[in-house]
Formats: sequence, C-alpha cells, structure tokens
Amino acid sequence: MRSKENSAAEAPLEFETMIPVRLDGIPWCRFHWMLVIALGITWILDGLEVTLMGAVAAVLQHRATLDFTGAQIGFLSSCYLTGAVVGALVFGHLTDRFGRRTFFFVTLALYLVGVGLTAVSWDLWSFALFRFMTGAGIGGEYSAVNSAIDELIPAHYRGQTDLAINGSFWLGAALGSLSTLITLNRRIFPINVGWRIGFGIGPIVGLAILYVRRFVPESPRWLLIHGRIQEAEEVVREIEQHAGTAHRRLPPSELPPLHIRRRRRFGLEVIFEALVHRYRSRSVVGLVLMASQAFVYNAIFFTYALVLNRYYAVRPDATGLYLLPFALSNFLGPLILGPFFDTIGRRQMISATYFISAMVLALTGWLFMKDMLTSLTLASLWTLLFFFASPAASAAYLTVSEVFPLEIRALAIAVFYSAGTAVGGIIAPWYFGRLIDTGSRAALFVGYLTAVALMLTAAIVELAYGISAERKSLEEVAAPLSSID
Repeated sequence: MRSKENSAAEAPLEFETMIPVRLDGIPWCRFHWMLVIALGITWILDGLEVTLMGAVAAVLQHRATLDFTGAQIGFLSSCYLTGAVVGALVFGHLTDRFGRRTFFFVTLALYLVGVGLTAVSWDLWSFALFRFMTGAGIGGEYSAVNSAIDELIPAHYRGQTDLAINGSFWLGAALGSLSTLITLNRRIFPINVGWRIGFGIGPIVGLAILYVRRFVPESPRWLLIHGRIQEAEEVVREIEQHAGTAHRRLPPSELPPLHIRRRRRFGLEVIFEALVHRYRSRSVVGLVLMASQAFVYNAIFFTYALVLNRYYAVRPDATGLYLLPFALSNFLGPLILGPFFDTIGRRQMISATYFISAMVLALTGWLFMKDMLTSLTLASLWTLLFFFASPAASAAYLTVSEVFPLEIRALAIAVFYSAGTAVGGIIAPWYFGRLIDTGSRAALFVGYLTAVALMLTAAIVELAYGISAERKSLEEVAAPLSSID
C-alpha cells in the first residue's frame, strides 16, 4: 500500500480531523493480518537470535571454530544488548521525527546486514561488531514497529494484538531451539559450518518480510501531525476499501474531531517536559513494569541451564528439551489471556498477571529451597509461572506504547525498553550468577524473593496509577502534543 507525498507546507496551520475515529472504526480485515505478519516478525527474529546465540556459545569455544573464551562469549552478549539499547534510542528519536514507515525498512535492513555478516565472522572483533549491528537493528525495530502497530490497529483489538505479537518472541525461541538440532548436528554439518548456517536463517526470513513491508503504509496519525492531511486521508480510504467500509457512514462518535496545530518538530525540552512532568506517573508505571519483568525474565531464563546442571545434574545438551515447554507457555499465555486485556481491562489484567506471577515464583522458590522439586516439577512450575508472566511482560510493552502522546511514542518505547534491558540484561544475570556460585539454595531463594518483591511492586503501582486504555482511541488515552484543547 502506497500513498502520494503531500507537502506539510500545503496544509493549514490548524485543522480538524476525524481520521483517528475512522481508523478505530474499521473492522478487522486482511489489511490488519498483513500488518501483523509484516511488522510482528520482529519479535520472532529477536527470539530466534537470542536462542541461537545461547545454543552456539559452546560451539564457538571449540578450537575448530573461533576458540572464544567464556568471558568473550559474555562480551559478545553485552555487545548485542548495547546495540539494542543504542538502536532503540537513536531510531526511536528518528522514527518520531521522520516517520514510522521509513525506519521499519531501515531497522530491518540493518538487522539483515548484521546477522548476515555474523555468519561469516572471522574473529572476536568482527563478531562483536556484527552482533552490535544486529542488536541495533532489533532495538530500532521495537521503537518503529510498536508505534506503527498501535497507530494502525483498531482500538478494540489493540491490546490483544500487541500481546500476541510480543509473545511471538517465544515462537522464535522455539524455532531457534529446534533449528539447532539440525544446524549443530555434526553428522549433518561440520562444526565450523553448522553455526554459520544457523545465523543465515534470519536473513532468509527477513528478506521475505522486507518485501511484504512494501505494502504497509505510513501511520495516518503521524502524517496528520506533520500536516500531510491528504496523504493521511488516502491511506485511511485505502484501508477502508480493504475492509469494505469505504462508502459506509460511521456511527456517531462520542469523541469530538481532533483539533491539530501543525508543528514540524519537537525539541528535547518538549519531550523531557512530557515524560518527566506532564506524564510523570505514567513514566513511573512504565519504568516499574519494564524493569520488574525484565529482571524476572533474565534472572530465570539466563540461569535456567546453570540451575538444571548444578542442582539436578541435567546434561548441557539436554537443557534445550526443558526450554521447549517453557517457550510454548510463554507464547500461549499472551495468546489466550490477551483478549481479556481488551474486555476486563488493562489495569485489572496487568495487576493480576504480575501478582499471580509473583505468587507462583515465591512458591517455586520456597519448594526449591526445601529441595522438594525434581527437574521435571521445576520445569512444570516455571511453565505455569510464565503462562502468566509472559502476558504481564508483553503488557509492559503495550503500556509504554499507548499511554504517551503520538509525537514521542517511539522515543518513549525506546527509553523504557532501554531501561528494562539495562536492569534485566546487566543486573539480573550477574546477581543470580553470583547467588548460584555460592551453591546455596537459600541464597538463590533470596534472589527469587527479590524478583517477587519487584513483581508485587509492579502490580501495586499498576493498580494505583495504571491507565484504563482498553477500547479507547490513542488520542483519548494521551492527546497529541499538537492538539488544541
């Protein structure tokens, strides 16, 4: 789907529009399925990347490959995370300034180049550079894609769609885990070839999606605030034609027309004032939700193999089998519970999923400390835990993408994604790694209780300050900075 360019200079300085109401009034149609497939692939690719890197870590330490040390493997993971943070912040700002559509091409292309070059890495520094590039592409995707999806999906479906797409990370994780059974099988591929083929999977999938994205339009909401009224009108009309509603009269709306004062750009002082002053409580909610879920996920996910090996004598080559139900539960949770976030409500469901996750984690930690679990019962409890924790985590991304004004939406996603990545990707694995090194079950239980406290805090903060955004227009949740009251 393409639109003709329309100069902002041709638009009046102030104007009224019903385009957001029309977007939310469009029934679900094949356009929305195309949107989900074309943009939602980001999370599958991220899950694929994280799983592949974890799976090939041992292979990369072999003398016949790149002969990395354990410390160097950790350094490469840090490069990927650093790239993700930098990419999210840089592309988040650029996406808000220059448009969503441009950058969900740029960021996916950067990912394709990074992961493709990773497959031909020849030493530590080439590998580190290419992992940084791959992470920057994925981080930028989170900002550009999340904002575009929210602005194009009708309000009645926004919550469940966001949760399902975010949960698809674990579909990618499962696919990555299964692919290693072939690519890392030395009977099929030589040891220094299989891991390279594994990283080559991402570009193949990404190239197909790059083509599909040609048919995804620019966000009409973004076009409006930049004065490109005619172009926004053409995009909406084309979507309505897909849905068969182009000539239908909309039912009377409870919302008045959106009154916009066109502005070309927003300085950092405007962005800072919005995040720190005008929407301070929302910023606190977003930070608490993102940091707590990131801490829990990284604490458990990145130390799961260590726990299985040290406390249950599970062989390293068998840990992948334990991750499959874990990944399946993480995928099914948002898929099954997602619709309730649009019906029961955001605050109720977000608080409930964080609270239930905390309770299951506390019970599991206590049973683990008392040595009352086997490797299978531990895996079963983790599977139950993440059935609720996965929609909770996905709802954190949903929250930061819908409760801030359109002009700073992508940057807000980037800021809170970066904060969550810093807490979960740096502090949690280090903290739990040290606890596991003590060999004490009681010490590890203290770590689990730390995660429980964070999840309970998030549940309370959401219940007290969360925004009831279910089935509401984005402009009703947070009026654009360009709007005139």
